[in-house]
Amino acid sequence: MEKLLTRLPEHADNMSIALISSSFAPLVLLKEDLTVIAASKSFCLAFGLDYTGVTGKKFTQLGRGEWNVRQLNSLLQATIAGKAAIDVYEMDLIRTGEKTLRLLINAHTLDYFEAESIRVVLAITDVTSQRLAEKHKDDLVREKQLLLQEVQHRVANSLQIIASVLLQSARKVQSSETREHLHDAHNRVMSIAMLQKHLSSTSVENVGLRSYFSDLCASIGASMIGDPERIKLITHCDDSVVDPDVSVSLGLIVTELVINSLKHAFPGRTQHGSIKVDYRSDGNGWALTVTDDGVGMPKDAADRKPGLGTGIVEALAGQMDAVVSVADQAPGTKVSVAHI
Repeated sequence: MEKLLTRLPEHADNMSIALISSSFAPLVLLKEDLTVIAASKSFCLAFGLDYTGVTGKKFTQLGRGEWNVRQLNSLLQATIAGKAAIDVYEMDLIRTGEKTLRLLINAHTLDYFEAESIRVVLAITDVTSQRLAEKHKDDLVREKQLLLQEVQHRVANSLQIIASVLLQSARKVQSSETREHLHDAHNRVMSIAMLQKHLSSTSVENVGLRSYFSDLCASIGASMIGDPERIKLITHCDDSVVDPDVSVSLGLIVTELVINSLKHAFPGRTQHGSIKVDYRSDGNGWALTVTDDGVGMPKDAADRKPGLGTGIVEALAGQMDAVVSVADQAPGTKVSVAHI
């Protein structure tokens, strides 16, 4: 039995050497002092080494010394001491006169029964091409983000110019009906410009609705409420995050409903009151409400004829499979847009 145990390490070494040498993957078998016992031909071919000259050399002396990396050596020593096992260690292999390679290192000890000798198997994977492809992809995404933000910024500026032209035209016309239509058009163009301005400063991947609605309502209030102490615009929103397309639709709905409240709930905007924008989501459904404490809904049914703003809100809600409902609060009006 004692003779068998003394032979096991040598026999196991021979098996390990045979497996390593025949492997198609870059593998190296090391002694505990980091001397190379065997290396696969694929390892030598991948890293420009002479297959017949690596055995018996220190791993740190392979090639022109490019494998003498302090942190890798420390990890290998820790692996040999049983303090660590290198599952994934990513490093750059810097070679004189050659391109730098990005490598993934995996290292584990082999157990030879009761033998005192320690063997370490080192597996090396070249991920240079994958990392370059990932970097190229990331660069393209960043470039796309910058271009999109630039386009959004320019669109917002163009819309503000159009809004200014509409406002100037409204001041010049004699017809009060035409003037009102031009003012409505100005407000809607400004609302879209506000949305574009906000989106140009946010991520193209997602939009946090709390700050989004807060900034949007602040912009609406600054442009349409002469005395913020008289009419207050308040927002309440949870931590919901949505994609840009949904944020645009929700932003347009909020803008239309707030403008509608300012126009009809507080005619002349001389009263005191408030408009509250609230958004809540439970993961499956969501509800957006805009409530005011103004004059309420018209008593005469003929005066309740839906306008352009109502049509816009219903169309946007329909795109998101949401339902619009209107309730008389007495005083005031509550409009809900809900997706269940």
